[in-house]
Amino acid sequence: MRIVISEFMDERAVAMLASHFDVCYDKSLVEREAEFTRSLASADALIVRNRTQVTAALIDAAPKLSVVGRLGVGLDNIDIPACAARGITIFPATGANAQAVAEYVIAAAMVLLRGAYGSTRAVANGEWPRGALSDGRELFGKTIGVIGFGSIGRVTGRLARLLGMRVVGSDANLPVTSPVWAEEATTGRTLDQLLAEADVVSLHVPLTAETHHLIDVTKLAEMKPDAILINTARGGVVDEAAIANALRAGKLGGAALDVFDQEPLPAGSPLAVCPHLLLTPHIAGVTRESNVRVSILIAEKVAAALSARS
Repeated sequence: MRIVISEFMDERAVAMLASHFDVCYDKSLVEREAEFTRSLASADALIVRNRTQVTAALIDAAPKLSVVGRLGVGLDNIDIPACAARGITIFPATGANAQAVAEYVIAAAMVLLRGAYGSTRAVANGEWPRGALSDGRELFGKTIGVIGFGSIGRVTGRLARLLGMRVVGSDANLPVTSPVWAEEATTGRTLDQLLAEADVVSLHVPLTAETHHLIDVTKLAEMKPDAILINTARGGVVDEAAIANALRAGKLGGAALDVFDQEPLPAGSPLAVCPHLLLTPHIAGVTRESNVRVSILIAEKVAAALSARS
């Protein structure tokens, strides 16, 4: 049986699969459309990250395909109904990169609250901006609002509590009376309540019609003017122009964005040259350690599924 892997995967996981299956692994295959399409003609399984768009057309080009492994948790790049219509099983790496994302959130919150870590060049050049950088804030005692309380949101909350933060959460699938909140030492809130209370707001929701521009001009106005917003979910969950305007107007304390409406972020984005803004290229969940966990988990799931079908 043949497995096509179109984006980067840990070499140990690739080797594990190659010991039992015919594996086509090329981390840049997604960039060569014609070659990629040809490779799918005999593929029983496909393993992707977020750049590969598993569309109905791609599925049609893979008549033997029965398994799709997703090296991550978001499924907005996979046509789920088209897979279901063909009986194709989708395996996301649920939970495997949660620690990496949670650490990114906490690190970003610390950097933005403290506001002191951009002074290297000035200090090295003999300047001493001590007064300008003496108004930073501590993480301890602040309230973090976690929007979306799945595996990543829960790990983020646990890590925040260890650092002395109060945790409030909101999830469309969890009523505020759910026992899950107490189990996680978190206070359940409506979205509006959370936005009004939180010093740090962290997004962990999938991109759907309901969550598109979940954070827009109206919701930003409900937040504290010095609050920090962190998005490691999907770019479309926030209105990028609204965030840029809020930062420039001093109506938002800071933002860290790891995901964008269009990736790579195009030149001329309204996010260019905003104050108190951290931008990273969709890497919150990608570390050496998480790549191994994600890759091994998906390799095991895909191998088990193919073996059951053989």
